[in-house]
Amino acid sequence: MASAIVLADQAVKALVGRLLPLGDSVPLIPGIVALTHVRNTGIAFGMAGGVPVAVPGAIALTFLFLLFYNRPRWTRPPLARAALALLAGGAVGNLVDRVRVGAVIDYLDVFVWPVFNLADLAVTTGSALLILALIPRREPEGAASRRGARSNRSD
Repeated sequence: MASAIVLADQAVKALVGRLLPLGDSVPLIPGIVALTHVRNTGIAFGMAGGVPVAVPGAIALTFLFLLFYNRPRWTRPPLARAALALLAGGAVGNLVDRVRVGAVIDYLDVFVWPVFNLADLAVTTGSALLILALIPRREPEGAASRRGARSNRSD
């Protein structure tokens, strides 16, 4: 899944770069969403613009290292595996931009949030899913004793 996110992200960014000049915007649903070609030289949401490419690159590589270093702790549940794939795919997709053009190519404009891209969406969704996957689940009262009673029955 991670490689599919990277490929889809880079394909859309290539199309936006080829068909929409930097700074131009095309409404998809007027007043709701537009394709707007911008380059983000900042860390996130355009904050801290103009930082050297090495800074966000180091952040992304550290993030990926931590994800995969701790992978055995959270990749057992399917939800955590999906979250990890989304996080990794999104981080790599934006890292490719940083290395290739020195900034992240953003294009989704919803007018109430900074312009973002598919990789950002994957990172945000993956973060939310990972939080959900890591929340400890408590069994309802009596579930353990009912389960134990079933396994102790002799047939």
